[in-house]
Amino acid sequence: MGERACPEASAEALRGERSAEPSAEAHSRRELDLAGRLMADMDPRLLEFLQRKINSFVKWDLIRFFHDNPHTTDTADNIARYAGRSVGTIRTELAELSQEGVLEENQLGDMTVYSLASDRQIRELLEQFVKASDDRQFRVKAIYHIIRGTR
Repeated sequence: MGERACPEASAEALRGERSAEPSAEAHSRRELDLAGRLMADMDPRLLEFLQRKINSFVKWDLIRFFHDNPHTTDTADNIARYAGRSVGTIRTELAELSQEGVLEENQLGDMTVYSLASDRQIRELLEQFVKASDDRQFRVKAIYHIIRGTR
């Protein structure tokens, strides 16, 4: 025997007492709940590092590149080639990472070169972030925060 729909629910829907689509308020509440859950168990230092310094996928790629090549000092053109990204995009993101203290920007003649900052705390945070990124759940949370930050 097939199940019958609940008559009260059908009557409510017919009278328009219940909206078939969730309200904007309900959607906003669910989004806040999701944000709270995604931040709840993330190390606060890594969350701040992510939100303030690695706030784009290009920066995440650059962080990974400099983590894997900590002694690299190179131009935006070469880094873009290694990262598989456009030079214009890379140049902007490198400059921002330099302003945030994650990278160091130096002049060699007429060339601007970038290298990983020598600051021990920055290097430790970078190491923790890259290690945490090996965990799928952390990556999902990090991706969520980057996307949310770009809205």
